[in-house]
Amino acid sequence: MIQSSLFVLLQASPAGGSMTSMILLGGMILVFWLFMIRPQAKKAKLAKKFQEEMQKGDKVVTIAGIHGKINKVNEDGTTVDIETSPGSYLKIEKSAISIEWTQALNKPATAAADKK
Repeated sequence: MIQSSLFVLLQASPAGGSMTSMILLGGMILVFWLFMIRPQAKKAKLAKKFQEEMQKGDKVVTIAGIHGKINKVNEDGTTVDIETSPGSYLKIEKSAISIEWTQALNKPATAAADKK
């Protein structure tokens, strides 16, 4: 009798373990989504909004690290001319612009202020 009830208990434990495993797997997926996918999508949304609202005179940094000032937004809507130094112009895609220059300049300043 003891052997038969022990046999039944041993067979029942993997079923409870699989439910626990499913809950843990669901929790891991939720954490992955909260900490990796969601912030990346939010950042992409902000970058797209910034690229759509660019206008002449904005100071920008490209994804290659080139700093410049937008001289002209071209009629095709996908390219801009930036002035990298007085009299030097580059035609680049809007999607190649990373951030506004003032954000890039203020980012290290806030990091240095936090260290003090």
